[in-house]
Amino acid sequence: MLLKKQTVWLLTMLSLVVVLSVYYLTGPDQNGTNIATSQEEKDKPSTETAKPKEETAKKSEKEVPNVSISSSDDEFEALRLNIEDQRSKISEDLTNKMGDTSLSAEEKNQAVEANNKLYETNTTEQLLEYEIMQLNYPAALVRIDGNKVDVTVKTDEKLTAIAAVEIMDIVNKEMDNVEDVAVDYKLDEGK
Repeated sequence: MLLKKQTVWLLTMLSLVVVLSVYYLTGPDQNGTNIATSQEEKDKPSTETAKPKEETAKKSEKEVPNVSISSSDDEFEALRLNIEDQRSKISEDLTNKMGDTSLSAEEKNQAVEANNKLYETNTTEQLLEYEIMQLNYPAALVRIDGNKVDVTVKTDEKLTAIAAVEIMDIVNKEMDNVEDVAVDYKLDEGK
């Protein structure tokens, strides 16, 4: 009986760590709350000297992109916000399940796994959008639904077959077990 209680306690603590980690990674920015630190950083004189362009370019290639990808296209941004809202509600429901004391440890673990999968999907979409935008597209929107990936890019002219294959290669390289990759385009009407 004692071993069973310890197992439940351990699973609960692991679930709590995962929930707090997800909240920390996806929670609101706390940039404005550390005023003293921010002011000290502004007061310090800059000791950095200009770095050669090659060194800066190498460094930027290795950096991981920010969590949010900015887009100049309102339609893409609206779709992205809609997807994020839906996922946020699902994540909130899963987080509530993890904290529900009436559920079994197995059900809580399933909620943790589903929440982790949701976070992984969101991160993969953003990474793919970033990589596709590196191909000189003004905006990209990636939607993952199981083993199906829909990619929509904003472009100045009709998307060529070669460009579509290049986008599909990026998706296949980044994801395992992709059954269907659909690439679509929207013409940039601003130019």
